[in-house]
Amino acid sequence: MTSVALVTGSSRGIGFEVAKQLAARDYRVIVTSRSETSAAAAAAKIGGDAVAHALDTSDAASIRELAAWIKGEFAQLDVVVNNAAILLGERTTILDTPPETFEKTLRTNALGPLLVTQSVAPLLRRSKAARIVNVSSGAGQISSMTSYAPAYSISKATLNAITVMLAHALPHARVNCVDPGWVRTDMGGRNATRSVEEGAETIVWLATLPNDGPTGGFFHDRRRIAW
Repeated sequence: MTSVALVTGSSRGIGFEVAKQLAARDYRVIVTSRSETSAAAAAAKIGGDAVAHALDTSDAASIRELAAWIKGEFAQLDVVVNNAAILLGERTTILDTPPETFEKTLRTNALGPLLVTQSVAPLLRRSKAARIVNVSSGAGQISSMTSYAPAYSISKATLNAITVMLAHALPHARVNCVDPGWVRTDMGGRNATRSVEEGAETIVWLATLPNDGPTGGFFHDRRRIAW
């Protein structure tokens, strides 16, 4: 049976590269974007059996709609890569970041991945090799956290905590989070030090771990790092 992978925020950037690499490994990839048109265009570029669906991870109804569609199309789900994220208030401090910036960022970057995973958990339980990869950031690493982008940094630290709890809740799966580094994307900017291929490398590695691979960890360049 062909393995099925859901990659959120995969119409461009790191998400697109992850979807492309998984498709090259013969995964049936579900490409998502807030725009159905953008998702469909990305799936067409990837080719093969890639399919597209709209998803706004800040919208619980959108998440439920995607989950219902997946359940109607596939017998199981093998991989979830929670990649979709936003970066707001990059130049503000924690003292002057508006509450709506925190709310929107946490809803998209932390609560969204949790709701996506909850909604497809029954399908993940049917897989003999379920993998969940939450795309975090070095900005969410509490041991080295600075004052940079408070809402974004806190949302990624929250996502890391969610990862640990999901690993306990789904012991049959391999659940990990990853810092892809500073990558040349619309979010990272053109001065970033890494290509999308480099940014995707550890994500794809975690998505394709063997059954005895690590779980409940935070990784960068295939190495476990401190929280």
